Amino acid sequence: MKILLFTFFLLISITSSAQLTFDQRILDCENKWVAFPEEYGGLYKYGFIFVDSRAGLTFEYRGNLKIDPTGKIKAYPNEENSSIKVPLYPSKTLIAIIPEANFEQLKISKDPDSQSLNKFKEGSIEQLYSWGSIYNAWGEYQKAMELLEKASKINSEYEGLSVQLAYSYNRLQQYKKAIEVLKKALVVNPTDAFINKEYIYALVNTHQLDAAIDRYRNSLEVCPDKTYVAENAFYILQGYFYKIDKKNFDKWLAQTENVMSSNEQIKKIVEEMKTGMKNEM
Repeated sequence: MKILLFTFFLLISITSSAQLTFDQRILDCENKWVAFPEEYGGLYKYGFIFVDSRAGLTFEYRGNLKIDPTGKIKAYPNEENSSIKVPLYPSKTLIAIIPEANFEQLKISKDPDSQSLNKFKEGSIEQLYSWGSIYNAWGEYQKAMELLEKASKINSEYEGLSVQLAYSYNRLQQYKKAIEVLKKALVVNPTDAFINKEYIYALVNTHQLDAAIDRYRNSLEVCPDKTYVAENAFYILQGYFYKIDKKNFDKWLAQTENVMSSNEQIKKIVEEMKTGMKNEM
């Protein structure tokens, strides 16, 4: 009887160890072997998540796995166990961390060959900047700011650092800090569209609308990248809207409505703002 009970509990243990619990955010799984939710036929994509020095948060796809009725994992690795590296973008998808008890079945090691992964040195400015940028992209602005400020203490002129730090400040409504950082960044790179966008945003939110308009017009002349033109015009219109300044709202709208209409999302919000402004009068 004791032998039967032991066998029963052992079977439960083996079966349980292969269960995948999809309760982890992608952002929290750096340096972990993970599986993504089932897609078809009981198959789960599995691989390793790390921060690539060029692509940012990355999934090294190793193949598919399947769990049979007894709880045993069967792996279907890529040809010759090759890896495919896929950048990861903001998503609400929850994934599962693969238990170490299943590594042998999958023929994987806790720490993959670091030579095949473009990883950063712990605590380096490259790591701080990369993770700060990732946190910004995923909406974790407080965490981003803390890392980027640490990076700035190492080298405030590190490429791309100023605008990422300013982006964090702007989203945390620390506009004066953003302006201070962006003024210096514009001296070095006045034609950068992203820097100009964040500067206009900060100026609007500190009620410096005339300065924001000057920067907007200057950016039209000097920035080859026109990605943010509609967004910049919208920020200024929004500034007049919140001030309930109908005269300047209508004036700016007449000058830039065609530009803003190129962005469907902005176009829809502008129509709502026009209605709201009429109702305020």
